[in-house]
Amino acid sequence: MPNDPAILTQDLGRVYKLRGPKRKEDAKELIALDGVNLTVTRGELFGLLGPNGAGKTTLIKILTTLLLPTRGTAQVDGLDVTREPQEIRRRIATVSGGETSGYGLLTVEENLWMFARFYGLDTPVAKQRINELLEVVGITDRKRTKISDLSTGLRQKMNFIRGFISDPDVVFLDEPTLGLDVTAARQVRSFLKEWMAKHPDRTLLLTTHYMAEADELCGRLAIIDRGKLLAVDAPLALKHRLQREAIFNLKVAPLGQRPDNQEGGIEAVPGVRQVTVAEQDGATELSLILEGDDALAGVLAHLSRRGSGLISLEKREPTLEDVFIDLVGRRLDVDTTQQGNGTHE
Repeated sequence: MPNDPAILTQDLGRVYKLRGPKRKEDAKELIALDGVNLTVTRGELFGLLGPNGAGKTTLIKILTTLLLPTRGTAQVDGLDVTREPQEIRRRIATVSGGETSGYGLLTVEENLWMFARFYGLDTPVAKQRINELLEVVGITDRKRTKISDLSTGLRQKMNFIRGFISDPDVVFLDEPTLGLDVTAARQVRSFLKEWMAKHPDRTLLLTTHYMAEADELCGRLAIIDRGKLLAVDAPLALKHRLQREAIFNLKVAPLGQRPDNQEGGIEAVPGVRQVTVAEQDGATELSLILEGDDALAGVLAHLSRRGSGLISLEKREPTLEDVFIDLVGRRLDVDTTQQGNGTHE
């Protein structure tokens, strides 16, 4: 139905039974999703951010009909995931970063044609879409190369193409640029924005470890942790929540030992809301979210008592990562060597 949300969940929950105990009364449970209420409207490019184990994968598996919920309801394109899974599968597609689907003895073109036929596309339409998408990710020259001869990155590009061949109504993108080089990742993001502009009635749900990617692409996003949605809003609105706070980056000589057992860490300094610490090049980098500028004096005094000299200090505007840290209490695990946009979970 055109007026229905593209994705709708109500009190959605999923509990896993943990193996091990022999007695039923000793059985343990893992709550993967806990009362998730989410509405994604048609035409949205919606983001989902969360640390490992937050419930992102479980949510996507339920929405793509690969897993049944324990409680609550979920609808995709107006269809119930429990009662109408086959019809949902005809209307959706899933792209998972790092996945290398395909048959090694077939060429890139043959694999993509095969997947297109699975979705019922006529050969002329399939070939046209294949050629267009090969151009988007820059592997037209590899169309007649066997999958077994491709690098992992090239196979991932082919996998991205596979997700759009059927021209789906709802696309689930799970880390679509993971492992891609800078140019390919930029091409993929440009394609996603252009595809959404050309298809205003289609919907994308994106999970990503790249904060900059979420900030650039998503009209709205949800932050999830321990199975619960902590916030749902536009990236700019989420950052405005921290506008009243003072955010500083400090680079200091390595933190010394506490002078006595009575003094706590930096997080115990009055006015400190969040602190994250990273070691780099023999120095300690601190990212602080303070209740106000006046709390900085207490932080500097604390560092001085610990024998740690200040190397540099910078006040900055809130970022999406600051919002994430404020809500979740920790950073995403990042590996900035993987991609050129500089931020990765």
